[in-house]
Amino acid sequence: MRPAGEVRQVLLKAAEELTTADKSPTLLEMACHAKVGFMDARRTVSNMNRARVLVVVRTRKVPYRNRPVAEYAPRQQIEALRIQCTPLLEMFASWATPIV
Repeated sequence: MRPAGEVRQVLLKAAEELTTADKSPTLLEMACHAKVGFMDARRTVSNMNRARVLVVVRTRKVPYRNRPVAEYAPRQQIEALRIQCTPLLEMFASWATPIV
């Protein structure tokens, strides 16, 4: 198996650092914290979500978008922080959806 790339490693580290029991980071927050480009972060987070490394735990209303955005948390921190994750939301988040 190929080792994880630099972008994947820094995004996972950013997710681990920003995740708390009350709030998890969004895609934009992880990209800014990791100092990577948005398009690379979007592609990498999508792959990490598909591989179940990152999990969508809830959605949050943000001022820069009309729709709520997903909050991501690393799989191993969900149990440690006792974050409530809904299986139905996880199932919908794993489906491929086009982002325009």
